[in-house]
Amino acid sequence: MKIRTALAEFLGTALLAMAVVGSGVMATNLTKDVGLQLFIVAFATFLILALIIQMFAPISGAHFNPAVTLVTFINKGISLATAIQYVLVQVIGGFIGVVLANVMFNLPAIGASTHSKTSSNLLLGEVIATAGLILVIQIVSKQSDGRYVPIAVAGWIGSAYFFTSSTTFANPAVTFARAFSDTFAGIEINSVPGFVAAQLIGAVIGLAVAKGLSSER
Repeated sequence: MKIRTALAEFLGTALLAMAVVGSGVMATNLTKDVGLQLFIVAFATFLILALIIQMFAPISGAHFNPAVTLVTFINKGISLATAIQYVLVQVIGGFIGVVLANVMFNLPAIGASTHSKTSSNLLLGEVIATAGLILVIQIVSKQSDGRYVPIAVAGWIGSAYFFTSSTTFANPAVTFARAFSDTFAGIEINSVPGFVAAQLIGAVIGLAVAKGLSSER
């Protein structure tokens, strides 16, 4: 992996995690209305996703997400060694982004979230959220030279905040990072393995559906 590629993945994942956690803290500071809090986080995530994908796609492909990297590897877009490097950089970037968000809002740099998310309906939500994300990427990237991927991905995630029971984490690296912030956007560390497993299952399902839709037979 080239240094510029690693830096793009690091910065993109860090900015995404920072936006999710930071907007969550700001939302709870601004209002007690949980629905409005969720809207603020969803809107901030929508904007940052569209921006970082547009900005970094020419450099690294704008994965920012181990589930996206997994699908790229399955599609033989990158080697196993490169995929592992992508994931490591994404995990580190997500963690640093959360730490910076915590510090910006005068919270402990590394906290421990108390938001438990282990019920089966939430895991189903993560499967659907991640499957949809991969489906959107696979289908839209083949249209008009992929120019609409930034807005399509941002649109999926922004809307899925409201129609999935899990509020659509859909990203193993950012899910892990969010365990280190005891804020609105946090998730208890014991809930992370289940969410990550659901996300990876969803990624494979999304890829399978995309291939089915793309088949000419």
